[in-house]
Amino acid sequence: MADSVYISSNLTSTQLEFMKLLDEFEIDIFRFEEIEQKVNRNFSNLNEVLENLVHKKLISRIERGKFCKVNFRDEFVIGTFVTKNGVVAYWSALNLHGLTEQFPNTVFIQTTHKKNDKVIFGIDYKFVKISESKRTGIIKEGYGSHSYAMTDVEKTIVDCFDLPHYSGGYAELIRAFANAKLSGERMINYCNAVNNIAATKRIGYLAEILDKKGMKSFIRFAKDQVTQTYNPIDPLGADTGKFNAEWRLRLNITETEILDITNKQY
Repeated sequence: MADSVYISSNLTSTQLEFMKLLDEFEIDIFRFEEIEQKVNRNFSNLNEVLENLVHKKLISRIERGKFCKVNFRDEFVIGTFVTKNGVVAYWSALNLHGLTEQFPNTVFIQTTHKKNDKVIFGIDYKFVKISESKRTGIIKEGYGSHSYAMTDVEKTIVDCFDLPHYSGGYAELIRAFANAKLSGERMINYCNAVNNIAATKRIGYLAEILDKKGMKSFIRFAKDQVTQTYNPIDPLGADTGKFNAEWRLRLNITETEILDITNKQY
């Protein structure tokens, strides 16, 4: 903002200095305990400064101890900012990777810490706690205050098969898998990290019937994971369908239906 905007808001000299420092260091979102170090300035009354700037609607309080400029509303940055090790994942990541045209009404954030779901600036956030061993396949998007962590394509696919109720629908997930360019090696690494045999079997079966490029090594890996237990190909579907002995899967979605979903010829 221009100095004249700040001055017209009847700011004190300290409040004006704080806003100028945010501009100078290009800071749009910050934590109370870190901001003085980031701007290289200590304030004797920082809490009072922030309270007044919130009251004057120049900054917004996201939650206790976390703030952003009043015009900063990047939902992915905010979602990953409010929890430790926050990563955009599941349906939200599918959309950002261009693997689904469906736009989720909720932002899905994966984290290694427990965080209650909440609404921030009118946006619904779903925080999904995972174990530290599952935290892998993370990339950075954006820059500076506008950067956030997100699962890469392969980890997004594996995560969605691990917890398909966060994927936007199983048919949509199958389509996303069919259209994604995937590294078999990364898929193996991420399936080992997530350690969900049923999900690994489903991915392997789909890769085989869809003749997925670059996935032969993964298909071999997935077959090595097969146990005697049968699982439905669609974990959200009915307990019906033929049994596939090779993959130990119950085909409550038939191969023909899968090929129809992905527009493959058969």
